[in-house]
Amino acid sequence: MKRKKIQLLTTVIIGIAIAGIVFAADHIDSPTVTSQPTDITDLYVFQGQSTGNMVFVANSQGLLSPSAAAAARFDENTLLEFNIDNNADNVEDLVIQCRYDAASNKMLVYGPISPSESGTRSKLEGSVTAEVAVTAYASSSSPQIGTGTTGVKVFAGPRDDPFFFDLGQYKKILAGQATGFNNPGTDTFAGTNVLSVVVEVPKSMLNASSGKVNVWLETKKKI
Repeated sequence: MKRKKIQLLTTVIIGIAIAGIVFAADHIDSPTVTSQPTDITDLYVFQGQSTGNMVFVANSQGLLSPSAAAAARFDENTLLEFNIDNNADNVEDLVIQCRYDAASNKMLVYGPISPSESGTRSKLEGSVTAEVAVTAYASSSSPQIGTGTTGVKVFAGPRDDPFFFDLGQYKKILAGQATGFNNPGTDTFAGTNVLSVVVEVPKSMLNASSGKVNVWLETKKKI
């Protein structure tokens, strides 16, 4: 397969201890990426149910209504890339790349693998380590989980947006009309969906001798 260079579009960054849980959110983005396949809403990284694994979650195309979620599709020209810095120099040492293949309706995962390029440009690295058919919206069957020979697992498909935020109360606080959030608050994102890619990998593949990694998520367009 010909590997074309891919240009950076959006980024979300977090740092995490291997045994911890961290998330970052970026809903309601600028007009250039809102409602586009490149629009990242959330990045989650946490320890798997198996304590020897780490789970990486990339959510995109946020604020989808149920009807919009049914029609939403991953973009074959948009790469989702988890960047992993395992030595605290703020440069990616490993990447996990997720590419949608429209012909087979599958999400293909490459890595974790050392990238040949760093920064705003990427190319597909190595070979596919796991793949899975995209789970359809409101599917009555169990979610599709793909498992590769190296123990990498992957899910791809629409899911209820897990991020909770009371945007209305937040705006009141900014306007001086309230001094804090309510308990319980109102979930602004209730009833909306995202397109989610979940990749689970053995911790041993992350080469994190310190037990910590920095992780950032990018979407990149083929050029």
